[in-house]
Amino acid sequence: MQDNATEVTAAGIARLAGVGRAAVSNWRRRHADFPKPVGGTESSPSFALAEVEAWLRKQGKLAEVPLRERVWQQLAGHPEGPLTALVHTGCVLLLIHERPTVWLDASAGSDARLAAMLPGALDQVLTPRFGGAPGGTVPDGPSRRAVGAVNGPLPVNTGGEGGSVNPTPQTPGVNSAADVTGVNAALTAPAVNSSPTSPPVNTPPAVHTAPTIHDASAAAHPTAAAVTPQSSGTTQNASTGQAAHAVDAAHAAAATPAASAAAAASSPSVTPATPTPAVPTPTGPQLLPSAPLLRGAAELAAEAGARQTFEFLLGRHLDANPRQYTLTPADLAGLMADLAGPARTILDPACGTGALLRAVDARPEQELYAQDGAPELAALSALRLALHSRATVRAAAGDTLRADAHPGLRADAVLCHPPFNERNWGHDELAYDPRWEYGFPARTESELAWVQHALARLADGGTAVLLMPPATASRRSGRRIRADLLRRGALRAVVALPVGAAPPYNIPLHLWVLRRPDRAPATPEVLLVDTGRFAGEGRGGPDWAAVREAVLDAWRSFAREGRLAERPGLARSLPVIELLDDDVDLAPARHLPPAAVADGAEQLTQVRERLGATLRLTADLTPPPADPAPPVRWPLTTVGELARGGALVMRTGGNGGHARVPVLTDHDVLAGTAPSGTLPESEEEAVLTEPGDVVVPVLGGGSVARVIDDATGGAALGRNLVLLRPDRTALDPWFLAGFLRGTANNRQASSYASTATRLDVRRLQLPRLPLEEQRRYGARFRALDEFERALRQASRLGEQLVRGMYDGLTDGTVAPD
Repeated sequence: MQDNATEVTAAGIARLAGVGRAAVSNWRRRHADFPKPVGGTESSPSFALAEVEAWLRKQGKLAEVPLRERVWQQLAGHPEGPLTALVHTGCVLLLIHERPTVWLDASAGSDARLAAMLPGALDQVLTPRFGGAPGGTVPDGPSRRAVGAVNGPLPVNTGGEGGSVNPTPQTPGVNSAADVTGVNAALTAPAVNSSPTSPPVNTPPAVHTAPTIHDASAAAHPTAAAVTPQSSGTTQNASTGQAAHAVDAAHAAAATPAASAAAAASSPSVTPATPTPAVPTPTGPQLLPSAPLLRGAAELAAEAGARQTFEFLLGRHLDANPRQYTLTPADLAGLMADLAGPARTILDPACGTGALLRAVDARPEQELYAQDGAPELAALSALRLALHSRATVRAAAGDTLRADAHPGLRADAVLCHPPFNERNWGHDELAYDPRWEYGFPARTESELAWVQHALARLADGGTAVLLMPPATASRRSGRRIRADLLRRGALRAVVALPVGAAPPYNIPLHLWVLRRPDRAPATPEVLLVDTGRFAGEGRGGPDWAAVREAVLDAWRSFAREGRLAERPGLARSLPVIELLDDDVDLAPARHLPPAAVADGAEQLTQVRERLGATLRLTADLTPPPADPAPPVRWPLTTVGELARGGALVMRTGGNGGHARVPVLTDHDVLAGTAPSGTLPESEEEAVLTEPGDVVVPVLGGGSVARVIDDATGGAALGRNLVLLRPDRTALDPWFLAGFLRGTANNRQASSYASTATRLDVRRLQLPRLPLEEQRRYGARFRALDEFERALRQASRLGEQLVRGMYDGLTDGTVAPD
């Protein structure tokens, strides 16, 4: 049964019918019985999904809706929004995963019966997995924690990425509900107002009470396409009502009667808030609009598995809203987890959608602690982790710095991708907070507040790994704290990542590796690593295999020996005393000798020899003089006509895939480089290239077409690319690619209505010629392609030689004569 409240946009209709958006616009104009808009705006209307499906089926344009597409459309068009729909779906998928027979019993019958039975069924899973009493209630008594009022929605930070997970059996983990930061039981409400009049409170003891949090605009995260994903309470766009953190019990030790009494005595104006479960059990009325979606998700889970279904839906949502989330790439999350090492208790105080905790290697009796400021996002993180592993999940919603949900925790490891450049992180309210062991952070140094929070939650000898903006290593306002971190042996390593490692992609971010000192080091040194040499071209991302090998090898050698022999241009360890100057600048590039110091002259000789060979090849490949010829008027056809006639197959780049393969991006095509990108991991079938395919970028206005060779074949097709697979008995690939590159051809097939030029590949033209004539042209186009590649290689080698000569002459490794 289809939910009439579910809405779908024109883009969604196009996906359902397998057509372009222009076709949907034509249907609306030409067919009087096309469904009328039920929402949205005049420029972007939305339609009832049930009416659209009925109309498409009546017109013969919808033979069968793919199940995962139907489920996605139901989720995206949910009347309460996709985040609420994701939380409801995640709860049911966890029920299916752990107690499938209970779901079968509840789902037998009408939607009303399903909605009535689900709350009780979900309580059987959510309560033992995430803590709390059934129905979201917690008994009175000393287990209640005093927390401050939360006024208004908090900024959202997300740190997840879509992807399938390996099935593993689950055992319920019991989480104490004793000391959990309050979370609104209603999933659609973005904030908890437990004591609206409570003033900010500073408590010197170890229990951190939560002072009043002001409006979300003051704490909004400044970064763009992914306002740092994992931040405990920051939202780039509060109006989206972003997600919640799985509220979990923190530690009973921190919520003893004595501790509660001390907290109450020190802050009498703070009204205790009743804790609620990490994932509050939705009520029957809340679940009723989701019933069709839940049935569809269960059907999809029967095919793909509950974990994979949730990863697909979450990944699709994150991919559809790239500006609302800053994701931590899976490769970076894996590197951070490996730097922290094996651990039984792990905390992420700014967890977003759980990417970092999901990357941790599983261990027996493992406990995962998490916190985030957005309630729905925190719930999604908890559900994702519960579906992913057997570990006990203890998560909470709330502003970590102002209202720490785990004040008594001493974890083996802390992983964190905090929000960057926050001004409203609690500077005024937290002046006397006991976490500032290494100095009170300046208002502009929110990242150093997160560093000290991580150290405060570590057990002696525990390791913390934080992703940091590079300015934190050198800003003068933080030099005193950096100096104390070095003197006391807390900061063990600073790793400069390549450009493009994580959002914002134009900045080379840093990793800080910290240890909570259990003893003073005899001869303290700090490890500095610079992996900038492994940056990829364009936006394809760095060479993660090389980054991982270089960083882990240097860190493990340093951890064993306490020092590291110099690796020019890559890594070295420095005595702390050498860094304790007026600036305490920890940027690795300032302290590492360039690679040219070791083998500069020899390396430059090799580059010069390669450049000479490339220039000779370029000269040989230079096209012969062009003979003038009268203009030729061929009979023309279009790519669209050839596709309809079966002479070629058109495919567009996907949004994900279930296989980890190299991804050919539009930047790779434009730059003529190897596949360098990644796609979110999902259950979608990636479009894989084959030798002889022609790939065309649709954005940017350039006249480019690339023929796939044996080296590139097998790569997945990235976004903003169209693949043309010609029938070799009718079309020559090089003939096709060559004529598609004509400037006039691209101009007549491009749209200039928006700020970006977009190419309509179907309108590109090429002449109707016999196959033998096509091959004559194709041979000439192929020779031009080889010449173009040689020119690009000569340009890269020339730039490398010039830069190396400048560096060698200025650092004394190359003599002027």
